Amino acid sequence: MKRLFTTICCTGLLIGCGGNNREVAEINNDWTGNEVKIEAFRDNKVKGITCHMAHFDRGVLDRLSKGDWFENPSNGSISCIQTGPLEIGSIALDKNGEEVFKQRQSLIFKKLAVRRIYDKDNDSLIYLVYSRKIVDGSAKMSISSIPLYDQDVVWVSRR
Repeated sequence: MKRLFTTICCTGLLIGCGGNNREVAEINNDWTGNEVKIEAFRDNKVKGITCHMAHFDRGVLDRLSKGDWFENPSNGSISCIQTGPLEIGSIALDKNGEEVFKQRQSLIFKKLAVRRIYDKDNDSLIYLVYSRKIVDGSAKMSISSIPLYDQDVVWVSRR
């Protein structure tokens, strides 16, 4: 009974770790309840862009067998597309870009984050999904680029 209570509490905590997004798909990966989730989110400062991010969500049986209750893997993949007229607000134009999305992958420290970077030389936006916690000496990441060249882009303001 104590294990069941712990499982329910941990699952509730992990469900509450999500961010500002909308779940598009939930694919059962195996018999242990592991899932691949695909979520859509929009960049608040760039109208007309929608990003889809895939990530792994561990099931209760997997959490029980590995004893690591509070953490999901750091893997993430991203694809961004133009879904409407482009209107760019006040975005960071430096090489660091700015974070546009984050989602907890554990109770402490580990997050999947998405950063937008403007590539001035190639007139494009780059969206990078990465883990904020380096795992086994490896940073896991994925990028997606949106070309702005020859597009009807409205720049509301530039920093």
